[in-house]
Amino acid sequence: MAKEYARTQRVADYLQRELAALIQHEVRDPRVGMVSITGVDVSRDLGHARVYYTSMSANSAEEASESTAALNKAAGFLRSQLSRDSSMRMVPQLRFYFDSSVGRGRDLEELIRKAADSDRELGLRDDSAEEQ
Repeated sequence: MAKEYARTQRVADYLQRELAALIQHEVRDPRVGMVSITGVDVSRDLGHARVYYTSMSANSAEEASESTAALNKAAGFLRSQLSRDSSMRMVPQLRFYFDSSVGRGRDLEELIRKAADSDRELGLRDDSAEEQ
């Protein structure tokens, strides 16, 4: 069983690297924009892959859904490019999903920074203790 996990993980890592390059160089749809592949989950039978991505240009849910639609439309093309470039017997069906965790992390970081700044203004936080 450990061997099977290692294989699915290797396939997922390979797909993540190759899809990132293919989307950057081959996909010409303007709805896609600046896309970064954050993760790939491959089914145990290697028949399906869930591809998670984040977009620097997608600020709203509507823009993210447009990017998702464009990527899912290009999934067949990307799959054919993967099969041409790899030695895999069968390339998984690709399905793209927007990963909002990066945006949420950015928002949380901003909230923490604002809270720390307001603590500093009120004198509740001592910066000299942090530097030591």
